[in-house]
Amino acid sequence: MKNIFLPVMLVLLLQTAIKAQDSMRLIKATRTTLPIKIDGNINDEAWKIAPVFDRFVEMRPTFNNPENASSRTEAWIVYDNDAVYFGGICYEPSLDSISSELVGRDIVGINDFIGIMFDTYQDRINGVGFYVTALGEQFDAKYSLGEEDGSWNAVYQTATKVNAGNWTFEMRIPYAALRFSKKNIQDWGINVTRKRVKSGKQFSWSPISPNKFGLMNQAGNLVGLENIKPPVRLSFSPYISAYGNSFPTPDGRHTNNGSVNGGMDVKYGLTKAFTLDMTLIPDFGQVQSDNQVLNLSPFEVKFNENRSFFTEGTELFNKGNFFYSRRIGGEPINYKEPYNKLQRRDTILKNPGETKLINATKISGRTRGGLGIGIFNAITQAQHASIFNDSTLLHYKLQTSPIANYNIIVLDQTMKNNSSVTLINTNVLRSGTTYDANVTAAMFDLYDKKVDWNIWGRVANSRLTGNNKNVSGLLYELNLGKFRGPLNFEVHHYLADNKYQQNDMGYFTNSNYFLSGFQVWYKVNKPRYFYNSVNFNLEGNYTEQYSPRRYQSLETNFNINSQLKSLWTIGINGYLNQQGQDFYEPRMYGAMFKRPAIGGMGFFINSNRAKKYAAELEYSYAGSKKYDNNNHAVSIWNQYRFNKKLTIGFSSFNESKKNDVGFATLNQPADSSFFGLRKVTTSENILTAKYNFNIKMGLTFRARHYWRKVDYNQYFLLQKNGLLEDVSYVPRNPENNVNFFNIDMVYTWQFALGSFINIGWKNAGFASSPEVKIPYYKNLSNTLRDPKENNFSVKVIYFLDYLDLKKMKKK
Repeated sequence: MKNIFLPVMLVLLLQTAIKAQDSMRLIKATRTTLPIKIDGNINDEAWKIAPVFDRFVEMRPTFNNPENASSRTEAWIVYDNDAVYFGGICYEPSLDSISSELVGRDIVGINDFIGIMFDTYQDRINGVGFYVTALGEQFDAKYSLGEEDGSWNAVYQTATKVNAGNWTFEMRIPYAALRFSKKNIQDWGINVTRKRVKSGKQFSWSPISPNKFGLMNQAGNLVGLENIKPPVRLSFSPYISAYGNSFPTPDGRHTNNGSVNGGMDVKYGLTKAFTLDMTLIPDFGQVQSDNQVLNLSPFEVKFNENRSFFTEGTELFNKGNFFYSRRIGGEPINYKEPYNKLQRRDTILKNPGETKLINATKISGRTRGGLGIGIFNAITQAQHASIFNDSTLLHYKLQTSPIANYNIIVLDQTMKNNSSVTLINTNVLRSGTTYDANVTAAMFDLYDKKVDWNIWGRVANSRLTGNNKNVSGLLYELNLGKFRGPLNFEVHHYLADNKYQQNDMGYFTNSNYFLSGFQVWYKVNKPRYFYNSVNFNLEGNYTEQYSPRRYQSLETNFNINSQLKSLWTIGINGYLNQQGQDFYEPRMYGAMFKRPAIGGMGFFINSNRAKKYAAELEYSYAGSKKYDNNNHAVSIWNQYRFNKKLTIGFSSFNESKKNDVGFATLNQPADSSFFGLRKVTTSENILTAKYNFNIKMGLTFRARHYWRKVDYNQYFLLQKNGLLEDVSYVPRNPENNVNFFNIDMVYTWQFALGSFINIGWKNAGFASSPEVKIPYYKNLSNTLRDPKENNFSVKVIYFLDYLDLKKMKKK
């Protein structure tokens, strides 16, 4: 019996060791002195001595299933004094099974791809990823626990080749694209992932379980990197641009002007871990136009950030959601003042809607001990409105924004078990008498040893000083949750007093609230029957006004969504909001509106995007018994891929709100708030087209028409008890019919690594009228016929790397 027991124990111990190794896979780093030509052919001698990534398993839809032999992945990695090299073979049963479309850089989810991720400091939280599609297009990303920043861009080389039965790839990642220590021997966290879009399957070398929270904490290890040195990381991207503008004038003519601009972006590695990014006299004239809307809510519209400097490498600054980069170079703080100060016979000739950014600087990195440090600073110049008095014939100016300095400092310390603590300070200093603003916040994000349970929170203090202001406010948030396994939940408690304000540097809709809530979700990740996965989610929130303490709202919502085995996704959702006390809709301090209870439901269906034709349909309904209110909204998206170069898409959103009740206007002393029963009709149609000549050159086109009309049929005066009383008139006609029209077209040619020529055309029109009986097609016709602003631009950006310049000098 003893003779049998010992071998059995040895076998069990060996199996345990193998399982432990699989859960934390390991690959030995191998140095090469042999040259590797990045051409997509993996016939270089260096690959023959390289260690291999193999035995990939599914991430989704069926976790841990091994790859089929006919579609297996084999990849290799080596390094030398200058770079890491990654190459391999992605086998496919046929060419038709490869999803490949020329879509441009950083477009994810359409094409088959393979990529490699590095956690160079092995903190099991932060990482970077480098990817290439079957057609050779790149995308890259930065990772932290539960978050992915796809706006980050690095300069690296890739090449691919599609063959019969497989596609091959090669990648050269220079050390200038990475940050790592100066240790003579070091280990990195590493993982490799591949996606086969048409099959709906994604694989990884080190298993990534959907029931575990985090990404880099599930990576394997690359061990034994020897004597690699962080290079001098210095690059310049000077640019020159030229603009020709045509503006319509009130008399129906056009005025034309032009400009030539120049500036530069600089990246410099201050140390092995810290990088300085600077933009001098930046030019953002070619970014996509904002999706302007007619805003009927009491809160500011939040626009997307399309300026690359403010989206790349900003993960530290975005922690805690205290930074809204559109504040920098946004609307002048006193933009409306000239309209309030106009004298008799004054006319505003020009009132810029944006401030001019002079320069901006980012310094960021993470020490060997896991301390992330981020410093951001930007300066905007003063803005003025130009005014003409036709009686005195004098021109004069009114300042709408002073010179301003925007600053953020972030300290983020990673700890064991994927935990972290963070300190953030944002500061806005303005010259002259305009007030200054400061927010200081502390955050913590703590997990247990297995990363099952999490407690997260933040405490912030805001201060406004100057211009007779000295206001201090408080915000705190606390969350406790379970994030491992199929069943997860989270409970939260938030508070913001009536003096808290972070809108000078961040985005914040309202303060003065006390909120408690929960969220529960259940994930079915094992494919069965007709589905690959199913997700259930239930959420509820109860809010009160903080001061004075009064009930505000009780809201619950749910959603269920599923990916089918056909790779379609479907879902249903619903919500119920009990009668609430709305302290913001009246637009008058101290007033309250008793908002009727409302509920709604909806569904969505999305087809498989890997097909030539793909479509999405979404419908929602909401209704309230009081005032017989009912709202319908339909959203349709279509896209057709004619070939790998040309794709055309069209989306349409249409919403009809009948008997919608909301704010209409204030009287002149602003001590009475008038509401109305209205019909709100909204339509937004967007046509997009892209044609990519090759992986370096492409043309994009986007046309958007937005229309909203607000037609009132009954008016009310808001009473002190929050109820509405009928009135026969209001002091100002609130009816409105608004049209926005934009065209953005850009031709891009990457003529060298990191270097581009962009040629752009923008066409913009706007119309507003109290005439609300005009139908949609008449609105569209009028909008297209009206004079519009046109902007033509050419911009050349040239990337210069110090190391390349140094090599050229030696030659």
